[in-house]
Amino acid sequence: MSITTDTKYLRISPKKVKSTARNISGLNTRAALARLLFANTKASRILIKTINSAVANAVNNLKKNADNLIIRSISVNKGPAFKRWQPVSRGMAHKIKKPTSHIKIVLEEIQAVKKLLSASSEKNKDIQKIEDITKIKDSEIKK
Repeated sequence: MSITTDTKYLRISPKKVKSTARNISGLNTRAALARLLFANTKASRILIKTINSAVANAVNNLKKNADNLIIRSISVNKGPAFKRWQPVSRGMAHKIKKPTSHIKIVLEEIQAVKKLLSASSEKNKDIQKIEDITKIKDSEIKK
């Protein structure tokens, strides 16, 4: 079962958050928080708060262990832009768009991830066996 947390309408551009979020996807929550503590950016402070919220949701609502959670995915999307005006010379004005972003973090328990990986590896073994059989049959046909 996955745990999701959304943070919306953040006053930071999605491009800045994506560059920081790319570094922590797939990590354990503790390792991700440790990595973000040393990144001295506004995006890292926002991601720390969002990850802490997701972990708190998992622990309090679903009774999960905080040490067994990994970050399955992080998606950073564009939110609505605030439109502002900057006065310039000769009585004119320039448009300024101040972007916002939405962050969605999905956490997964490590045991659930191991089950998914083992199931996919069993499928890969079956596919490999089928490929080996077809290679043998092809070589017999050529003889």
